[in-house]
Amino acid sequence: MKQVSIRPARPDDRTMLESLQWRASLSNPGDRDALLANPDAIALPIEQIAEGCVFVAERDGVVAGFAAVVPRPDGGAELDALFVEPHLWKQGIGRRLVDEIAEVARVREASFLHVIGNPHAEGFYLSCGFCVTGTIETRFGVGLAMRRPL
Repeated sequence: MKQVSIRPARPDDRTMLESLQWRASLSNPGDRDALLANPDAIALPIEQIAEGCVFVAERDGVVAGFAAVVPRPDGGAELDALFVEPHLWKQGIGRRLVDEIAEVARVREASFLHVIGNPHAEGFYLSCGFCVTGTIETRFGVGLAMRRPL
């Protein structure tokens, strides 16, 4: 496997990361129509980058994916974004990002990591140590509320 490193995102990464998010999101046929009807859904808040909440995975120096973690008022942390270049799916990059985000959240004293998962990604999140705690209605349909203890 090629070398994957993870670093904090920089403000000048934002446009590139949003483009990556588009590519990854549109590669899932179940999300395509809803995303095309709601292009505002693809936005990476610059505040998340400035506050050190966004992390970029690079494989051999090339951006391969990114993830964001934000604090929750209940003492947990939210995996707010997780996107990997579609041609690099199933190569361990998403898992590396989840593990990095979990460690960041733990260091920031969160007791758990929460995610609203797309049902098609349930198997991935279960394999990363999350469990389903319920469902939640989103503007794109039903999402899975999932939690991983830290």
